[in-house]
Amino acid sequence: MPWIEVVSLEKASGFLKKQYDAAIKRAGRIWNIVSIMSQNPRVMKASMDFYGMLMFGPGPLSRGQREMLAVVVSVYNRCLY
Repeated sequence: MPWIEVVSLEKASGFLKKQYDAAIKRAGRIWNIVSIMSQNPRVMKASMDFYGMLMFGPGPLSRGQREMLAVVVSVYNRCLY
């Protein structure tokens, strides 16, 4: 399994700290999928903004339908995450 160095919450500062604080406010914790992007906090923000639009933005699908599609795609791709 590859190993990627992540910046811990305790060592985060500046823009990264702001993104970590937003993640905690949003989800109550910092998930691995978020912390893995800590070396590039601007990418982290863009990824979280994109996710927010996909899951919560306006569109014809309900939140439940969006979650169901995500699960189906993950199963199809054999994603264990």
